[in-house]
Amino acid sequence: MRNGIRVGIDVGRSRVGVARSDPQGLMAVPVSTLARDGAITELLSLAREYEPLEFVCGLPISLDGSDTPSTEDARNFARQLHDETGVPVRLVDERLTTVTAQHALHDASHTVKSGRAMIDQVAATVLLETALAAERAGNTLGEMVEDS
Repeated sequence: MRNGIRVGIDVGRSRVGVARSDPQGLMAVPVSTLARDGAITELLSLAREYEPLEFVCGLPISLDGSDTPSTEDARNFARQLHDETGVPVRLVDERLTTVTAQHALHDASHTVKSGRAMIDQVAATVLLETALAAERAGNTLGEMVEDS
C-alpha cells in the first residue's frame, strides 16, 4: 500500500462531492460538497492543503458498461483537474456509488432534500473506500488521466 492521502471526487453536473483518506489509506471521510462552478479552484486549494498522492475521480458509466454524456463530462473534469493541479488523477468506475450513498443516508434518517449535498460527499467517500480496498488487496482500479 502506497503511503499518502488520496482525495475522492464525485463529479456531478451541479455539485462535486469530496472525500479524503488518511495518509495510510485505511479509511475515507467526507470533506465537502462544492458547487460545480469553481470546483477546480477549490480542489486546487485542497491539493495545496492535503498534498495528495492522487485524486480518485468517479467515472459514471452506464450499467451495461457503455459511456454516457456524463462519462465524457467526468473525463474532461478530471483532465482539467490534472492540468491545473499537477496531481495524478485516477478515473474509477462509480456505478452505484450514489445509490449506495442514498441508502446509507436514508438508513441514517436523512431525507433526500436535506441530504443532497451530503449524498455527494458520501458518494465520494464510497468511491474512495472502494479504490483503497482494491489497493490494499494488491489491485489498482481505474485508469490514469494522461498529460494533455
